[in-house]
Amino acid sequence: MQPKPDSGVREALEDRDPNNLNPHLQIVWDDIIGETEGARSPECAWRLSHVCFKYTRNWCYTLLSVLAAPPCALLLGCGFACLAFEQIWCTTPCLRFLKIYFASLRTVVQSCMAATVAPCMEAVGHVCRHVRVNIRRDAPEDRDLLIV
Repeated sequence: MQPKPDSGVREALEDRDPNNLNPHLQIVWDDIIGETEGARSPECAWRLSHVCFKYTRNWCYTLLSVLAAPPCALLLGCGFACLAFEQIWCTTPCLRFLKIYFASLRTVVQSCMAATVAPCMEAVGHVCRHVRVNIRRDAPEDRDLLIV
């Protein structure tokens, strides 16, 4: 049995943060307000404050979403389209061009380094290979001459 064509849209509307981009915005009353044993408001004030917080947050977010989300989505869509265009048509071809162009220069530099620097580094390596470091725990401590 095939799923209905709008089932993907319905799933997308249900899970609006599938990649968990905003876990830091899981804001509930208990994350914001907490009274200690020594400082407690009356039960009616606590409940009324909780209801005011919840409904104000929801209505304010809904209002801002309705008014500001479509223009933001338009600007973000244009911005990401420009970014994709720049990456696809400018940056990637430019980097590919430079990689091809400098391939021969890379070969020349590698040859020069192999002829000059590599033998010097091998000689230094042979000299340093025989260096031994011994740590003695029973060595006397040097006294600081500046302490009186």
